[in-house]
Amino acid sequence: MDVIREIVVEGEERFWGLLGCRLISSDEKNVTIGLTTNRTHWNSMGIVHGGVLSSLMDQAMGMLAIKVRDGMPAVTTNLNVHFLAPMEQGELTATARVIHETNRTITLQAEVRDADGVLGSVATGTFRVVKLSN
Repeated sequence: MDVIREIVVEGEERFWGLLGCRLISSDEKNVTIGLTTNRTHWNSMGIVHGGVLSSLMDQAMGMLAIKVRDGMPAVTTNLNVHFLAPMEQGELTATARVIHETNRTITLQAEVRDADGVLGSVATGTFRVVKLSN
């Protein structure tokens, strides 16, 4: 099974499932995930909570980091988020792409857009590849 599909299946009982994420597409260069937002994703102002947007981008980037390293675990060591426009109830997509790789780290960029293509937030994240000891 593809590593991305494994993350999705295992994630149903984890934070992925709690948020309501779904995989839209995945290839060697990009991962795109979706979320249909509702009131449970809102902050007190009635817009999508920044933590939800950050989580979407972190999830997409983390999935791609693991994919480009052939399933080796990777953890977020830095996440830098810019909120650009309020996101409201409806469809959101987060797309990630790799911008730099070294032996132990991967730096990625992600963005969240709504169904009209409005750019709501962008992020960069650095992920450390974790070498598990057997």
